[in-house]
Amino acid sequence: MAKRHHRFSHEQVVFFQALAAGLPAVAISLILLWIGGYSAKLQWTLGLLIVGCWLGFAAAVQVRVIRPLQTMANLLSALREGDFSVRARDARRDEPLGDVMAEINTLSRTLQEQRLSALEATALLRTVMEEIEVAVFAFDAEGKLRLANHAGQLLLNKPAERILGRGAAELGLEECLTGEPTRILATTFPGGSGRWGMRRSLFREGGRPHHLIVIADLSRTLREEELRAWQRLVRVLGHELNNSLAPIKSIAGSLGSILKREQRAPDWEDDMRSGLEIIASRAEGLSRFMQAYARLARLPAPSRAPCEVAPLVSRVTALETRRPVTVVGGPPLTLSCDAAQIEQVLINLLKNAVDAVLEAATAGRENGGICVEWKKLPGQIEIAVVDDGPGIANSGNLFVPFFTTKPEGSGIGLVLCRQIAENHGGTLTLESRDDGHTGSVARLRLPI
Repeated sequence: MAKRHHRFSHEQVVFFQALAAGLPAVAISLILLWIGGYSAKLQWTLGLLIVGCWLGFAAAVQVRVIRPLQTMANLLSALREGDFSVRARDARRDEPLGDVMAEINTLSRTLQEQRLSALEATALLRTVMEEIEVAVFAFDAEGKLRLANHAGQLLLNKPAERILGRGAAELGLEECLTGEPTRILATTFPGGSGRWGMRRSLFREGGRPHHLIVIADLSRTLREEELRAWQRLVRVLGHELNNSLAPIKSIAGSLGSILKREQRAPDWEDDMRSGLEIIASRAEGLSRFMQAYARLARLPAPSRAPCEVAPLVSRVTALETRRPVTVVGGPPLTLSCDAAQIEQVLINLLKNAVDAVLEAATAGRENGGICVEWKKLPGQIEIAVVDDGPGIANSGNLFVPFFTTKPEGSGIGLVLCRQIAENHGGTLTLESRDDGHTGSVARLRLPI
């Protein structure tokens, strides 16, 4: 059977070492006392006094060594328990022991400041979570609800004490813990129904995974956007209608007054004919505007089919006869698209480019040209229409419906082109050239 070695504590070791330090002096003193010829009473009295002092000093040394260690242990224990208000006294930097005490005091102050900052940050976070109108839920690894803000409680129509600790299936949130982390939900909750934007993310607490679910009500935002869209539409339609109806009303009133006169001017028929022509012209312009709007509103979904880029561009450039168009070309590529719609986009872009070059030619620049090129990008095809026109003067309104700088323009072409591009999952941009030449470049990017 193995022997068990008894180990002395640090306190006992200090005491024994203090005894050992004074043992020679005590032994010599007792020997001299016993051989010095003193009386027995004096020998016992002095002997007990020497031994008592010896033991007392050893105990004092033990206390002197152990007491600071106990103080440090109490300080560290207070820090471990989260009590950062305890401080060590006589923490002086001029001695090693005081230096240790001062460092512990500094650590305690630092931890106290950090905890205060953490508490303030937590309080701010809780205030923000309670004030925002987005429902926030936190579920642990077992699918139990651990946190729900005020908006989340309203969404479930239950207070926190009735939902915390319950499973996602009980709360009707099980679909939020599966599937795509970001998606649209069409779910009816106890506190409301409509369309909801859901986002799920993963975080860890105590080393264990947790799920953070954020649910935002999209219905009100969509309604606000719809209201703004209707307001913009009404303003545009009202502006265009007033521009056409005001002169029609004015001219119709003038013609009516001519017919009411008993004595008419010799050229009254010419005035009538001219007025009716203006009314017809304005009515035709209003009809074109309404047709353009109806065309934008009734744009069908693309019917996709494989389409080679080179023949598509060749067909479009062959339609433009006002100016020669240079086809720079590119690698042989095939798109999955609605060829008719993409052709319409390129026709509009090419028409705008030729109009810009003709405008520059009117201003004295006769050598302006147009070129079409395409190239392959990562996952995309870019078709560029480049012109040597005057460039883009006001790029902020390019894609605003019914905005146009052309006297006969409808302001619908670029909007229609961009909508077609986006329906194909692509983009359309129009900007001034940055290669040192005047002019603009339209870039149509479509997924391969």
